[in-house]
This record gives sequence, structure tokens and C-alpha cells, in this order.
Amino acid sequence: MEKLTLHIEGMSCAHCLNAVNKALNSLDGVEIESVKIGRAEVRFDPSKADPTTIAAAVSEQGYRATPAPSAG
Repeated sequence: MEKLTLHIEGMSCAHCLNAVNKALNSLDGVEIESVKIGRAEVRFDPSKADPTTIAAAVSEQGYRATPAPSAG
């Protein structure tokens, strides 16, 4: 499993948090570590998902999601 942090623009309320959680939960191979206003941290199986696909799932909910550069 690899770690990924997403920077998410456009989130402002509990509805936003629920929408992002739902989008991330719908992805095979993705485990949510935390979702906060403006940020999500997940672990993912690279054989099932990748940062671009994960960010796209959030963006489809109406937010602008950008994978953060990896720290290593």
C-alpha cells in the first residue's frame, strides 16, 4: 500500500466531507485514513488504483483534487 495526500479545493461543509468520503470509498484498493476540509489522506494498492484515478473520483463530485507531491 502507498500513501497519498490530496489537496481539495471547494470543500466547506459536512456535505462536502460526505461526498468526498463516498467517492473515495467507491474505489477498489483505496483505504481512507482521513478526510478534512481541503485535504484527504488515503492508502492505495497501486495494482488497483493510482493518484490520478483517485483525484479524478473526487473531482467528479465537483471539487478540485490535486495529488500532493510525494515526500520520498
